[in-house]
Amino acid sequence: MSMRRHKEDSRAPDETATPATSTDGVALGASELSQNEVAILAETFRLLGDPSRLRIMLCCLQGPMSVGDIAERLELSLSLVSHHLRLLRGARLVKGVRQAKQIFYEVADQHVSDVLTDMVTHIGEDHSDD
Repeated sequence: MSMRRHKEDSRAPDETATPATSTDGVALGASELSQNEVAILAETFRLLGDPSRLRIMLCCLQGPMSVGDIAERLELSLSLVSHHLRLLRGARLVKGVRQAKQIFYEVADQHVSDVLTDMVTHIGEDHSDD
């Protein structure tokens, strides 16, 4: 995230380095995010909106996997999986861990894992009363 401040961001410069949390560690509401933070969040959800990238993310939830294993499991080409992983890595949604000559990809952290598993649970819930 850029340290450059926007006109709309009235927070002190040192607060910009700690996005989306208050001083007591509680997550801030959307109205308290800077425009830059909202843009980053929107871009993150845009990346997850692609069905192939979302399938890759869900595959990586199961544990570290190589590009070849992901491609085989999802029946996608190696080049397409590599392209999507590059984008997901750039957004800090996955991380790669090198083991010898291979890189194994997994979900970047518990926050990302929680978002994905919570949404999988959400779509599986009974919404017949809506």
